Amino acid sequence: MPKKQLIGVVTSDKMDKSRRVEIDRLVKHPKYGKFIKKRTVCHMHDEQNESKLGDTVELIECPPKSKLKRWDLVKVVKKSTLVDIAAMRAAAAQEAAETEAST
Repeated sequence: MPKKQLIGVVTSDKMDKSRRVEIDRLVKHPKYGKFIKKRTVCHMHDEQNESKLGDTVELIECPPKSKLKRWDLVKVVKKSTLVDIAAMRAAAAQEAAETEAST
């Protein structure tokens, strides 16, 4: 039987070489027929720490690597467009300090 491949979004990159990925799906309610949003959480192994928070990634099933990790990273499908506001403010403050020091 072939290995499963899924596409999901990285929701946590705080661990070294490990990522938490959420896979969203719609499920039809058995009685009322309304579609309900559900999500599956997978923990994947990322050897080179390629993926970051908010990236869309492709996963493949693998033998267990730890208590929770049962998936490997295939590739990063789409990089995140999230902006780190704290980093932008720090860069602007450093640039302002450099211009004041030079004058």
